Amino acid sequence: MRSSVSRSLPRSFEEYYKQKLIHPDTLESRCVELKKAGRTIATLNGSFDLLHAGHLEILYQASRQADLLIVALNSDASIKQYKSPNRPIITLEYRLRMVAALEFVDHVTWFEETDPRALLSKIKPQVHVNGAEYGENCIEAETVKKHGGRVHIVSLVPGLSTSDILKKITSLEGASPCV
Repeated sequence: MRSSVSRSLPRSFEEYYKQKLIHPDTLESRCVELKKAGRTIATLNGSFDLLHAGHLEILYQASRQADLLIVALNSDASIKQYKSPNRPIITLEYRLRMVAALEFVDHVTWFEETDPRALLSKIKPQVHVNGAEYGENCIEAETVKKHGGRVHIVSLVPGLSTSDILKKITSLEGASPCV
């Protein structure tokens, strides 16, 4: 068992997770409250299926852009639409929990659409973070800038993507198990 630490954590992970989860129906009013309290908001969105070190890098860099980081995850249905009928590998419930477990993520939410523009119109972040593969002219840029925000681009970690990881796993079929 860990020795006691100076910060106070809820007694269960469920309590910790619920403190970070914002339901999409209450997202707009919660963001208004946060801004009235003087907090700046950064956003990052994606599927975050098979959380890996590349995800951790962009999440951490996003957390450094404002007082709070809100991570919005695509729903399972939206991932099936824009990625593959075989995805996600991890369901929304558990992807939300994994991302919420990161100390530098302040809040998690989700959206049903295949793109996050409607969600970003509710949040109106001061900063929206995206990976270099999407660039400054990402689909979110116009919405974010219309509400006074800016887009911050983070370089990708070479060789780390969920698609690359899935290809590697698939190539291991028939190989001896790595136990």
